[in-house]
Amino acid sequence: MSDLVSVFLHLLLFKLVAPVTFRHHHYDDLVRMLYKVHNECPHITRVYSIGRSVKGRHLYVLEFSDYPGIHEPLEPEVKYVGNMHGNEVLGRELLLQLSEFLCEEFRNRNQRIVRLVEDTRIHIMPSMNPDGYEVAAAAQERDISGYLVGRNNANGVDLNRNFPDLNTYIYYNEKNGGPNHHLPLPDNWKSQVEPETQAVIQWIRSFNFVLSANLHGGAVVANYPYDKSLEHRVRGFRRTANTPTPDDKLFQKLAKVYSYAHGWMHQGWNCGDYFPDGITNGASWYSLSKGMQDFNYLHTNCFEITLELSCDKFPLQEELQREWLGNREALIQFLEQVHQGIKGMVRDENYNNLADAVISVGGINHDVTSGAHGDYFRLLLPGTYTVTATAPGFDPETVSVTVGPAEPKLVNFQLKRSTSQAAPKRRIPNSGHRGRVLPKKVQPRAARKKEPMMKQPQRGPA
Repeated sequence: MSDLVSVFLHLLLFKLVAPVTFRHHHYDDLVRMLYKVHNECPHITRVYSIGRSVKGRHLYVLEFSDYPGIHEPLEPEVKYVGNMHGNEVLGRELLLQLSEFLCEEFRNRNQRIVRLVEDTRIHIMPSMNPDGYEVAAAAQERDISGYLVGRNNANGVDLNRNFPDLNTYIYYNEKNGGPNHHLPLPDNWKSQVEPETQAVIQWIRSFNFVLSANLHGGAVVANYPYDKSLEHRVRGFRRTANTPTPDDKLFQKLAKVYSYAHGWMHQGWNCGDYFPDGITNGASWYSLSKGMQDFNYLHTNCFEITLELSCDKFPLQEELQREWLGNREALIQFLEQVHQGIKGMVRDENYNNLADAVISVGGINHDVTSGAHGDYFRLLLPGTYTVTATAPGFDPETVSVTVGPAEPKLVNFQLKRSTSQAAPKRRIPNSGHRGRVLPKKVQPRAARKKEPMMKQPQRGPA
């Protein structure tokens, strides 16, 4: 009997603190909701804009961190992006609910959430396509049916077909030799993309994101790269062919984490489709060129998957609470996946941090680089790996590392300057601490550097 009472009290407590705004939010409502969460949790949140849509609406992000606006060395950055297609709205609402949930549970000292916020810098963008959403919402209110109404941005462009195509280059490089990461953009890339796409590209180039998910609708499955098939067309027809990345097993694991934590995604049968374990390689489902998921992997350090979360692209308001309960645990577990593999600092002999050092893992043909603060993060499955750090003008350093299933292994590198002539590597001088990273809770706030690149808007909708 006591167990039943305990369960009842737990449910009652959760009901009192859980989000209660299960409704659709227009742009102005969305902005008010973000600032409401910020006002309720001002010490662990920050609202910022990465740019504007075609119609001039801000692309807002809500950040959660114990030091908002600051990158703490060795603390990974993770992001969620919703509503890329304006008529696929569940992700937008789920991210607003998640924002409320993180704030409420932190205030109630839920130790799991407290640990997540203190050890992770979380960026939540509820809507990448606010213009498209308003078109889709207006159609819903007028009971106008249309599978694609509001999908594109105000210029009629599908934002998930608007990123520079880097797959063509990586497939060529894999066959003929060439870079396997951080592929460069064409000189005129800004003229080829929409304002929303440009803002997101500049955003993900400004932060050293490690993990990401892009929330969509129209199916129920966790989709992982590559999205573009190696052989895009055969005799005029689209070809669906499994096209794995060098990190295929890791991506499958990330997708399964979400699928099995979700209320029903893992069952496989959803929306008339069947996906074993509720996951799929993107190209094996259908080939998609110029998508955001592949772009993250090929141009940055970020590992992104795409979450298709509902059969109905614009679910009824009455369905939102059920969808939230089905996704809540999965959204939290996926954020926690950023804490695996290896991480560390790359320094020179004088303890100066080295940015843009390349971290290579034997047997995986995809490298990552150290960020502007000299720290790096490499997601890996449990196992033993040979890891090498290289930087121009320095001798490489190689170590053997055994990665466990829990916390990431700390692996620091101290590179010695090469005796051969080479271009000097960009170094980041360290004031006062000779490059040593102080324990997070004793590192003085004054020594932490604010992120300068994103615009902090005035409160309220534009």
